[in-house]
Amino acid sequence: MAREFSCLDEALRRFIRAQAMFFVATAPSDGGRVNLSPKGYRDTFAILDDHTVAYLDLFGSGVETISHLRDNGRITIMFCSFTRNSRILRLFGSGRVVRPDDPEFIDLRTHFGLEHPGIRAVIVIDVERIADACGYSVPYYELVGERSVLDAHHAEQSDEKFARRIGGDNGHSVDGLPALDPDHPLPSAVPRVMR
Repeated sequence: MAREFSCLDEALRRFIRAQAMFFVATAPSDGGRVNLSPKGYRDTFAILDDHTVAYLDLFGSGVETISHLRDNGRITIMFCSFTRNSRILRLFGSGRVVRPDDPEFIDLRTHFGLEHPGIRAVIVIDVERIADACGYSVPYYELVGERSVLDAHHAEQSDEKFARRIGGDNGHSVDGLPALDPDHPLPSAVPRVMR
């Protein structure tokens, strides 16, 4: 059944690379809504070392993850196998937001694959707990392919439109927490979550 792991060893890395999608969960500190987001495009997730992962955060309809990370840093990533071998893997940790105007962004960007338009940030996670579960009740699904819809949509957008979104629908979470609001710059560090 459930096991805990000390690091992202090669077997876990193979499992992560084999998944076509992952899920991101965050929540604000004081009430508010829990956010759970599915993420696609295999080349948008990277394992940086045994205890650090990152993913490309693309512009979307909301900005809850960034708001919640600004608030408390807590984040969980879940990988779920829908194939013959059932398994769920969760990475619990502390996340931080690295924007394209941050000098660290250039180095982080080299860990990802194809060029994706509409990159809002890189989310870097210090993994504090790695645990799996059986996933015995997860149904079988067959992967048909990746959707190119988001990339195609972003490719048609102007830089000015992305800039307007930073102060618009990407300025705050649905609960009013600051996200990309230019009047509330990102903190330089997010406090680590205690184990």
